[in-house]
Amino acid sequence: MVEKSLSEKRIKSTLKTISQCKRELELEIPKEEVEKEFQRILNQFSARAKIQGFRPGKAPKDMVKRMFFSDIRKSLLDSLLPKALGAELKDLNLNPVSTPIIEDLKFEEGHPLCLTTSFEVLPDFKIADYKKISVTKKEISVTEEDVDRSLQVLQQRAAEYIPIEGRGVVDGDYALAEIKGNDLKSKKLLPTEKVLILAGHPDNEKLLNENLKGLKVNEERQFVIIYDADHENKKLAGRSIEYSLKVISIKEKKLPLLNDDFAKGLGEYKDLTDLKEKIRKEILASKDESSKRDMAEQIIAKISDKIDIELPDTLVEKENISLLRQRLAQIPRQELNKDKIEALKKEGRKQAEKNLKDHLVLSKIAEIEGFDVSEEEEDQEIKAIAEANHIPLAQVIDNLNKEGRREELRNTILVKKTVDFLVKQAIIG
Repeated sequence: MVEKSLSEKRIKSTLKTISQCKRELELEIPKEEVEKEFQRILNQFSARAKIQGFRPGKAPKDMVKRMFFSDIRKSLLDSLLPKALGAELKDLNLNPVSTPIIEDLKFEEGHPLCLTTSFEVLPDFKIADYKKISVTKKEISVTEEDVDRSLQVLQQRAAEYIPIEGRGVVDGDYALAEIKGNDLKSKKLLPTEKVLILAGHPDNEKLLNENLKGLKVNEERQFVIIYDADHENKKLAGRSIEYSLKVISIKEKKLPLLNDDFAKGLGEYKDLTDLKEKIRKEILASKDESSKRDMAEQIIAKISDKIDIELPDTLVEKENISLLRQRLAQIPRQELNKDKIEALKKEGRKQAEKNLKDHLVLSKIAEIEGFDVSEEEEDQEIKAIAEANHIPLAQVIDNLNKEGRREELRNTILVKKTVDFLVKQAIIG
């Protein structure tokens, strides 16, 4: 049992360890402190209370107390509980990862205020044998195909779109078109849309590709599409729509030649050979980084598998929600249903548990090794973020401060530091 003062009175507290993560704290605030705060709040209510037959502030306090007791009680609890609970948690060096829940509250005039609250904390655990972990490093190399694929990406980015006149649309053209739809059964008109269409693309409706081909600017063509009942777009499924398609403009995609002039136009490259060599080095560095991540995952998995720890449900659920949002953003809306979402939640929880456990393991190793993040390391990471995203440094700093993500950034750096340490310590086979 721990006793600490609050306004020169004695608070009694009893802390119970329910499990690795769960704690229960019983508090008893002395009656003198409760009465003092009760009277202070009662005086405030008496000064403001509007009671028929009495001028403001002149009504008997007993009457005010009787009429506004529930409000006074709420104000009392709102005033006393956060202060008492916060003081005890600080004194006991406890940092809840969940909002403390009051499970039992006893309040009577003339008696101490007693409550029981429960909350979760990070588990305390021991860790050993995290050095000299045996891992397998993947063999890495850069092929000509790798370099060619990267060159093609650069070529596509440098493509020009040339306006076309005097001919109709051919496959591969980009046609800006106006499309009007009319439901043949309900006679309901669909909203007119202006869309950019890559002619002949296999993802387009077959009839759209057929009717778009050959159309010149300002020419118009009508056609009907009968959609299957199980069409992926539920709004169109089972409907027969008559479309009116009008071409507004046509552009042809023109790729630059992959030669020395192309290389020089991208920056400080002597020729195409120089560009290829730079690409080769970048791919090699990327593959090497990927290999390090793979080794790090092997190391963390081997360490985590040997440790049995309880995970706070609050943090697991928070991570699960974050993962679910990411996955939902990647799935077309029409493919989502209740079963799919439930499956994602179940799958996500397993990943959330793994992510959280790995993070706790890395944090523990960083604590044991005494790792910290210097201001210089933090500044370097911020500069790297700015350069990678082509954003002004001042804007990145401003965003981090506004969003309160400085601590998150420091944690990220600390994790990287710890992972690099583990890889250096590992036995690579």
